[in-house]
Amino acid sequence: MAPRAKSKAAYMISSVAEQYEIHPQTLRLYEREGLLKPSRSDGNTRMYTEADLQRLEVILHLTRDLGVNLAGVEIILNMREKMRQMQEQIEHFVETLNQELAAHAAPLREPKSSERTLIPFVEMKRR
Repeated sequence: MAPRAKSKAAYMISSVAEQYEIHPQTLRLYEREGLLKPSRSDGNTRMYTEADLQRLEVILHLTRDLGVNLAGVEIILNMREKMRQMQEQIEHFVETLNQELAAHAAPLREPKSSERTLIPFVEMKRR
């Protein structure tokens, strides 16, 4: 895979195919299989974004380097998405938990020395 610079541009199918040394029909197949979802221009031309290219790199790594078939690629990509969603949920839960702990711990904290009030000591008489 050829290294590329980060940008917000969208790439046409021919340039993506050339860059990754794959046939444009392969990109169309990935789209039919639901593995890639490039946007479309007003003229209905497929336009691949940076996110599409990153996903394509994962697909190519799985198929070329690891020998995974397209059904396996679909399962792996779906699992990765579910794991990403779960990670977001866990982060949200931890953030909420930390906020709750901080809110409940604030009244329990040790008062500062300037905040302490003195309680008068009354000596009791012994019998």
